[in-house]
Amino acid sequence: MALLPILCYPDPKLHTVAAPVAAVDARIRTLVSDMLETMYEAKGIGLAATQVNVHERLIVIDVSEQRDAPLVLINPELLWTSEQTHLNEEGCLSVPGIYDGVMRHDAVKVQALDGNGQRRLIETDGLLAVCIQHEMDHLLGKVFVEYLSPLKRNRIKTKMLKAQREARS
Repeated sequence: MALLPILCYPDPKLHTVAAPVAAVDARIRTLVSDMLETMYEAKGIGLAATQVNVHERLIVIDVSEQRDAPLVLINPELLWTSEQTHLNEEGCLSVPGIYDGVMRHDAVKVQALDGNGQRRLIETDGLLAVCIQHEMDHLLGKVFVEYLSPLKRNRIKTKMLKAQREARS
């Protein structure tokens, strides 16, 4: 297993639309392990392959208190969303230290392959539903700050670029 570097906003690679995973093989299983290790190390609850500069439709999530219930979604498809939405405070490993409100559907139904290539149907609500929507946005090349006003987005972009410059010097 290996820790993978996480792309930071506003890296243009975060806007790449992910391609479907062709086969759940040894390469994908290694990527899943590395992504889980990276997510846990970074204290995150979700990570999309796009965030580690792999542009394939793969997500790992663990919203459990004990951090021992990893969920792997390969080629996820959103089948249904509830009409009800609410504002959620979100953060992102690609936008460290930034949290803001994003409207999300209260419940979702998703079909995906798991880490063994088995088809799964997941119907969920709460934090897991929010996390799935957030991570699926990454697969479409969308970062949560894009839901914010242009003014907030520009302030965040400026702050992130400044932090990246300071980290290099």
